[in-house]
Amino acid sequence: MDGFITNLDNSSSLTSFNITSSHLGEGVKKLLKVLYENTALNSFGIYNHRIGNNDGKLLKKFLCKNTTITSLSLCGRYFRDHVGSKVGKRLANVLGKDKTLRDLKIRNYDLGSEEGQAFANELCKNTTLISFDLAHNVLGPEGVESLANVLCKNTTLISLNLSHNLLGPLGAKALADALYKNTTLTSLNLIGNLIGMEGAEAFADVLCKNTTLISLNLGYNNFGSEGGQALADALCKNTTLISLNLSRNNIESEGVKALADALCINTTLTSLNLDHNNFGSEEGQALIDALRKNSTLTSLDLGHNNLELERVKALTDALCENTTLTSLNLRHNNFGSEEEQELTDAFRNKISLDFGHNNESDTESVLELGWDSE
Repeated sequence: MDGFITNLDNSSSLTSFNITSSHLGEGVKKLLKVLYENTALNSFGIYNHRIGNNDGKLLKKFLCKNTTITSLSLCGRYFRDHVGSKVGKRLANVLGKDKTLRDLKIRNYDLGSEEGQAFANELCKNTTLISFDLAHNVLGPEGVESLANVLCKNTTLISLNLSHNLLGPLGAKALADALYKNTTLTSLNLIGNLIGMEGAEAFADVLCKNTTLISLNLGYNNFGSEGGQALADALCKNTTLISLNLSRNNIESEGVKALADALCINTTLTSLNLDHNNFGSEEGQALIDALRKNSTLTSLDLGHNNLELERVKALTDALCENTTLTSLNLRHNNFGSEEEQELTDAFRNKISLDFGHNNESDTESVLELGWDSE
């Protein structure tokens, strides 16, 4: 650690510095003191370590004079001690004054509703931040409602990640309502917030009118078939969304069939994730039929469902007719090795097929650690 700090202290050309360690100890204080004098770095990150209250003071002091750092990432390990929340309040205070930061990520810092309110108050003053990531905290409905109110006025933020923050239906509705007024946000990640059917319907309603959002992640939100049907109806009207993640929502039969119908109408969506949605052969056939008609989708994830062997011939025929799809995830769908090889041989130079043998998903570990980009 000391060697890295010495190199950083002596370097006038290093522009990016990221460190991953759970045992930094006094090294954090030394590192922040060196940063205080550094004028070359524009990207800085500490991963797998939650800085303490005193180190938070040093970081605030550094950021108050910062004129070069445009990207800051602080990703701690998950545990509750309320120290992280104190650091969060210090960083929120800086945000209102900072004119340099464009990308801020604070994950696993136990930030609750009070910290959400603090960040919201300062975001009203900030005019430079374009990407804000507060994934894996505990903002809850109240903290998110404060941020949603800011979205009604903010004109610079284009990307917001609030995944795994205990939003629930109320938090989801607050954000959806804000999207009626916001005209700049293009990417919103709400994975793992249990927004339920009510939350899904709120987003379905706003997607019929919002013309700014191009990427929406609603994975792991337990909104079921009715939520899936509502979002399918919205896709028939929306003309701007290009990426939609609906994985792990138990959408099941009617919801998936409605989405298949929507794919026959929608002309803008290029990426759709339906991984882990508990549908089978019949719904798979509906999606296969939709691929014959859809002319915009380039990536489709159908992993961890039950498409079964009997649909291989139909899938092969549909993919021969489709002219746009370049990536198809079919992991864990009861295909045998012969059927997988048949598909692979038929589309080797046309479509990237993933059957999951060499790259088992790290989804579960990722959800726990919260270091990924999600």
